Amino acid sequence: MMPEIHTTPAEEGEPGLAKEAMPAEFGLATAVFVVVASMVGAGVLTTSGYTMAFVGSNSWMLILWVIGGLTAICGALTLAELSAAMPRTGGDYIYLRAAYGPLPAFLSGWVSFLIGFAPPSAAAAFASAKYLLEPFQANLSPTLASIRIDIVMLERVVATVLILFFAGIHLVGRRQTAHVQGWITALKLALLVGFAAAGLVAGWPNRSNIADWKPITNANGLLALLSSLVYIYYAYTGWNAASYMAGEVRDPQRLLPRAILLGTGGVLVIYLAVNAMYAMALTPDDIQAIIKDPNNKKGFDAVAPIAELAARRLFGDDWAKPLSVAVSLMLLSSLSAYLLIGPRVIYAMAEAGQFPGVAARLLPRARTPGVATVLQVIITLVMLWTGSVQSIITYAGVGLSIFSMLAMSSIFILRWTQPDLPRPFRTPGYPITPALYLILTGMMTLAAFSQQQKESAIALASILVGVPIYYIWQMMAARKPAADRTLE
Repeated sequence: MMPEIHTTPAEEGEPGLAKEAMPAEFGLATAVFVVVASMVGAGVLTTSGYTMAFVGSNSWMLILWVIGGLTAICGALTLAELSAAMPRTGGDYIYLRAAYGPLPAFLSGWVSFLIGFAPPSAAAAFASAKYLLEPFQANLSPTLASIRIDIVMLERVVATVLILFFAGIHLVGRRQTAHVQGWITALKLALLVGFAAAGLVAGWPNRSNIADWKPITNANGLLALLSSLVYIYYAYTGWNAASYMAGEVRDPQRLLPRAILLGTGGVLVIYLAVNAMYAMALTPDDIQAIIKDPNNKKGFDAVAPIAELAARRLFGDDWAKPLSVAVSLMLLSSLSAYLLIGPRVIYAMAEAGQFPGVAARLLPRARTPGVATVLQVIITLVMLWTGSVQSIITYAGVGLSIFSMLAMSSIFILRWTQPDLPRPFRTPGYPITPALYLILTGMMTLAAFSQQQKESAIALASILVGVPIYYIWQMMAARKPAADRTLE
């Protein structure tokens, strides 16, 4: 029997609440796979190159990954309590609505719609295309030049095809989604673990690359370290993924905390192994040489395929090419997860009457959020065709950190305002655990604003745009006759 869930007036049946519900058919394995697939993706397979370039030290780079992992675990422990207490599809949107009311909840959904899943989807597809085409660039360049198409445009075309393909799979039905997500995530984990193990063995003679301590002598150095956490924060983003589909998980009070903690803990171990392998393969000077190469026309994105660069250094060209294609396949798991989860947020907003009601409609046979998926794909393609991998990651990392802090802070509000809310899982170390998450994430966000002002400002502006949109939507809804406010 499901424990009583404290709901807001909107959830108890206010006009605009959707009548359709998605069935709870996913088990622990699918939930864990979604967490792992959402975390392990474009982040660890691209952002380490950026971190090495900005920090200038492999030692500090690895320490930052440990700090990022501890931050993610604190967030995951906090989220485990919230998701078990309120196991409804929608994730952060649900917790913020209960703790702070409709406007912060709307902004959370707005951020998830605009920043939370579209940029990661675009980055994962873009990075997958980069890795897929990287081994063939030398042969492709003359052909592309003759038809006046550059390699970046071709990467975007391939990424577009991948986005449309996986969106189509998720529209077909849950059984296909569970099978595809499970198999490609298992394949990714096998490839990544194998790659990391082989890389650590091959790179062991170069283990001195890790011990390259660089003293931090001034405030600018400290800010550079903290702002580089934005890339690492982005790589760990995804520990909250299972909560977005809580209403579709069987026995969510028991399974969701397990999925979140198992997925996050496993990913932390994998990340440290992969980054140690990168450090043994490449020094920060090697990274800087690639960026400053006169023939480099990609800027910082030249070090985005860090896994391929490390493989080339450790195993040679013959092995680097197939490994690059393998990494491309790994990224497809993340792309699939983002395109699965993102539409659930749009669905939850429409269900609560804070988004056009049509977005809450499910496809008749598949019972999947068709309109919401199409909207997610449109925003993803806009991101893909307007930004670089680095700018997309920075934009997403800053925007997500702001609302992740607000969502995790809701644990304090709900403990106070709803002390009798059933909590099958309680955050260990409360209140220190959530407070530590908020402090570390806040420091990173402030540093990012000081060091990477353009992308950070755009992320903040994207959030603030949601405020007038919310009030316009409320006014439009208020003017409609009561009979017209229900979803058809």
